[in-house]
Amino acid sequence: MSKKALIVWGGWEGHQPQAVAGILEKALKENGFEVEVSNTLDACNDGAKLKQLSLIVPCWTMGKIGGEQCKNVCQAVESGVGLGGCHGGMCDAFRENTEWQFLTGGQFVAHPGGAVKHRVHIKGRHWITKDIKNFDFTSEQYYMHVDPANKVLATTEFPVADGPHVPNGKVQMPVTWTRMWGKGRVAYCSLGHDAKSFDVPECLRMCVRCLLWAAHADETAG
Repeated sequence: MSKKALIVWGGWEGHQPQAVAGILEKALKENGFEVEVSNTLDACNDGAKLKQLSLIVPCWTMGKIGGEQCKNVCQAVESGVGLGGCHGGMCDAFRENTEWQFLTGGQFVAHPGGAVKHRVHIKGRHWITKDIKNFDFTSEQYYMHVDPANKVLATTEFPVADGPHVPNGKVQMPVTWTRMWGKGRVAYCSLGHDAKSFDVPECLRMCVRCLLWAAHADETAG
């Protein structure tokens, strides 16, 4: 039986949510998923339906989610549905909703210097990062507030750009992490600013693997 995924896209257009959703949809279908794509948060209204999924993928920067909609997603993940996403589409969604931030494990707060060249460092061994070596990436370098319970798989070093944060010295900022929410797996990668970002093979591979891992597809994939 194939796994079922829901991709919900919308919010701030600067992150090209429809195009990014299309890239992720294609990748999931190539990995045997049945994929429903929605451009409305009404897709989160039916909690019972969400619990029948294998994976929920938000591509929705900023905006607002209804209380019941957020509750439905949280309960679906708690019951065992995977949650996976990238960049602002998952961890800069619904800024006013702290329950969403608790669920996802982090929240974007800044990207000093805008698009800058920075190094992504792979940490330890994990199915999501297998065969991926440290690489350079030119895009927004996300500074984030993160849950210390996250299992960090990749980091980037700040500061790269000037700013008021520089006197704090060097810090290793999480880029990719996994976590649990009840029975559900949650996986996130801060890369993936827009469709062009996925032209970088490491970005595409790591973001897609986050989705697959969240849906337990790593257990059948090579």
